[in-house]
Amino acid sequence: MSKFAIIETGGKQYKVSSGTKVKVEKLNAEAGGVFSFDKVLLIADGDKVQIGMPYVADAKVEGKVIRQARDKKKIVFKYHSKTRQKKKKGHRQSFTEVLIERV
Repeated sequence: MSKFAIIETGGKQYKVSSGTKVKVEKLNAEAGGVFSFDKVLLIADGDKVQIGMPYVADAKVEGKVIRQARDKKKIVFKYHSKTRQKKKKGHRQSFTEVLIERV
């Protein structure tokens, strides 16, 4: 069993381990730079598990920012049958892709 952590960023929680790529909500970081996640909820290393209340004290997960990009377009379509109303809208969510280097 390898070492992994559960981090919180952008209102969501992600299970990460060293060497994994994660798409998270947009971060204020340059591509190629290093970003440190300090909201660590859990760290598990084999049988040794640290659970935070709410966060693990003095724990950080470091990752390298690979790119800042926008996701594929999602179509939002609203339709009301009796009144013949329809509304079509598109949305592209911004994200940051991070390569986790150290847990």
